[in-house]
Amino acid sequence: MSAGHSRPTRQIRAARAFLEHLAQQLDAPLSVRLWDGSVVPLGKNVQPELVLSLSGPGVIGSLLRRPTPDNLLRHYARKQIDFHGADLYTFIETARVRHSRQKSRRVPKRVLVRSLAAFLFTPAEPVEVEHCYAGDETGHRRRDDENKDFIQFHYDISNEFYEQFLDPEMVYSCAYFTDWNNSLEQAQQDKLDMICRKLRLQPGERFLDIGCGWGALVCHAARNFGVQAHGITLSERQLAYARQKVSRLGLQDQVTLELRDYRHLDGQWDKIASIGMVEHVGIANMAGYMQKVRSLLPDRGLFLNHGLTRRAKVSRKKFRKMRPERRLLAKYIFPGGELDHIGHMLEAMEASGFEVHDVEGWRDHYAHTCQLWCQRLSERRKEAIQHVGEERYRMWILYLAGVSMAIRDGSACIFQTVASNRASKGVSGMPPTRAHLYDPPSPFLSRKAA
Repeated sequence: MSAGHSRPTRQIRAARAFLEHLAQQLDAPLSVRLWDGSVVPLGKNVQPELVLSLSGPGVIGSLLRRPTPDNLLRHYARKQIDFHGADLYTFIETARVRHSRQKSRRVPKRVLVRSLAAFLFTPAEPVEVEHCYAGDETGHRRRDDENKDFIQFHYDISNEFYEQFLDPEMVYSCAYFTDWNNSLEQAQQDKLDMICRKLRLQPGERFLDIGCGWGALVCHAARNFGVQAHGITLSERQLAYARQKVSRLGLQDQVTLELRDYRHLDGQWDKIASIGMVEHVGIANMAGYMQKVRSLLPDRGLFLNHGLTRRAKVSRKKFRKMRPERRLLAKYIFPGGELDHIGHMLEAMEASGFEVHDVEGWRDHYAHTCQLWCQRLSERRKEAIQHVGEERYRMWILYLAGVSMAIRDGSACIFQTVASNRASKGVSGMPPTRAHLYDPPSPFLSRKAA
């Protein structure tokens, strides 16, 4: 037999030997399917439908030479690594093994060297991808005009794509589950209603939504709380969709929308919400963001800020260090995004003249929201691929699964903060308890019951 025919056989044997030793340490409930079709279980009691597949020996060689999250993602995006038997969230959640990194290191070095040496010089399969941000994805040195580029990279891919996994109102932020068994649709309606309650919206008030998305909140506030609502976004596709929605609902006299950066806003509103937009501001710009929002409010005007955060570290240097997975997220999904910690966010609020009244953590709610988004997108896989292509679909399904698990594990959090513009001395004017959030029913719930 020629060398050209013996090498693949040797690599199959080497891969199997390594995986069999790895299985002794991990005892995971899945199997690995190699490029010749053979299957190696990674534990004693595997679930036969859960299979991770490798398209060729070049994948192993590539990951050995460049064992980075970026390289792993590219192989997955190109279908050279794939998951079978369940949606990606369920697959990863089921296959997770506690302390897997430490356990995998117990594989004897002699086995590693003998098994993996067969792949060191194997040519890699192509891993070029079409969808990645071309500029500085970190946003640390952002130009004024880059904010729009960042937003449009993420939000302007396709309204039809977002329709595959969002609720009918197209709410792309953390839902609020009054019961964990509630549907996503119900939880998003309850979230919109809770925001309006926290802001104590009253008929005729001027309400601003910074980063209004597809228009769900401004339309909900106008229809159910009688406000005059204005929404701004930097996404042209979101703006077009939201304007069509306003027209369809006959809210032209109550809702206005525009393509505008919050920094260029003028005027004054009674109440302001910013839902899932603060992540795009940048930590270095947090003080300016809070100062700008306060300048748009009257004395005692209310501001609700809803956003993802990271846990604080023992030093500013450690907190600002960008880990590989965060850079990956910025490069392929969310360029310019940066998560502050809640302490600094509150400090920036107070230093800008806000009085903080309420801080509520919604971490479990967002972990569940992202899980549902991931599973809904998996169910509409064919439709999603028609709109954005398989490469971007696979990046997004991995992103949603990863974010859900990161938040569930506690490496990220999400908070709703209510504050008022404290422009003069005296009492705050806020209710003495939180009863107004739950009783009596909101206008929305009253109308629904009727």
